[in-house]
Amino acid sequence: MADSTHRDQIKLTGIRAYGYTGALPEEQVLGQWFTVDLTLWVDLAAAGESDRLEDTLDYRDCIAIAQTTIATQRFALIERLATVIAAQILTLPLVEQVRVQLTKLAAPIPNFSGGICVDIVRGK
Repeated sequence: MADSTHRDQIKLTGIRAYGYTGALPEEQVLGQWFTVDLTLWVDLAAAGESDRLEDTLDYRDCIAIAQTTIATQRFALIERLATVIAAQILTLPLVEQVRVQLTKLAAPIPNFSGGICVDIVRGK
């Protein structure tokens, strides 16, 4: 796990993408909408002093990773999809730890209209 000497975070919420992850065959073919919320543990001290993008995480990269992974990868389980998103975000140099909250918005379960969310935390 990441060294927790500081608690700086960047939070990205409501990232949406259409993907093909699910245990049922129709989920793999028809697809469905997913949302992702990310919490990124990043040392923000340098950026807080310099006011320069070069000194912080460009969070557009994290949004692109989440959206591209959802749209291009096919897994049976959302647990696997969340894990792959986390692993890819952890390749970014400044990210020490990441929390991925991945929600399947319309699971094909009779008489259930809620979402299903997995919530994982991974660190370097």
